[in-house]
Amino acid sequence: MPAVFTPQTPARVSASVVEVSRAGQPPFEVVYERRGSGEPMLLLHGIGHHWQAWEPVLTVLAGSYDVIALDLPGFGASPGLPDGISYGLESVVPLLAEICTELGIERPHVVGNSLGGLLALEMGLHGYARSVTALSPAGFFTRPERLYAFTVLRGMRAGARALPDPVLGVLARTAVGRAALTSTIYARPGRRSADAVVAETRALRQATGFAPVLAQGQRPGALFEADVPGIPVTIGWGDRDRLLLRRQGVRAKRAIPGARLVRLRGCGHVPMNDDPATVSRVIADTARRAPAPPLCA
Repeated sequence: MPAVFTPQTPARVSASVVEVSRAGQPPFEVVYERRGSGEPMLLLHGIGHHWQAWEPVLTVLAGSYDVIALDLPGFGASPGLPDGISYGLESVVPLLAEICTELGIERPHVVGNSLGGLLALEMGLHGYARSVTALSPAGFFTRPERLYAFTVLRGMRAGARALPDPVLGVLARTAVGRAALTSTIYARPGRRSADAVVAETRALRQATGFAPVLAQGQRPGALFEADVPGIPVTIGWGDRDRLLLRRQGVRAKRAIPGARLVRLRGCGHVPMNDDPATVSRVIADTARRAPAPPLCA
């Protein structure tokens, strides 16, 4: 009789919680993973994902940086924002800066993927980042491209919510099943472990921030049309991205003329899994281009 596969959620033994309190508003909590030492580096995942999306590159980056990977509000293990607090960029970007303050860091190198890439660029624009690496960032789509991407995302979410855990476990056990579950965002889904696929499918299913973030993404202000002067910026785009098509990288380069545009060969929308070595190198190269922070008196 074949062995029964029991999905295991990855341990969170080192994950921590930071509470942010704002005058006149209820406090909220954000879950994060922190590793390494050196200059601070903040990692921001995409819509429906969680901090574990960065696991393939965390160990390498933590060898040189104080790396903090967040579960954004309403995603992963972080609860949603309190009533009355918007998921719009004009609200979330200052919240991220306040989270950094609570964690004792100032102007980190900010790295983001998809939604996180857009947030990283906004942090750079408003002076909250020392450098920015944006991997397939949102905010550079045309209206038809946005409709396509949001339709795909809603379909992924509906599929995750409809899939019973026993069936999810069976699918995640096979390469074909992992491809069916994750090939929209990974070019090499077979590299994901069964446990990782189970955990990220559950994260997509349970994300309380999914609908409000997607709603904010349909506003005109969700497009990124500004330059980000004065800091190193790299735009990385997988040449096998099936969600945000790679031609959007050209638009990003036009909007941010000083940015470096890097094609990530053989990578999908979430490239950290497809080619961890290249993604780690691109991130580190960008961070090294930033001026060293001033020494404390």
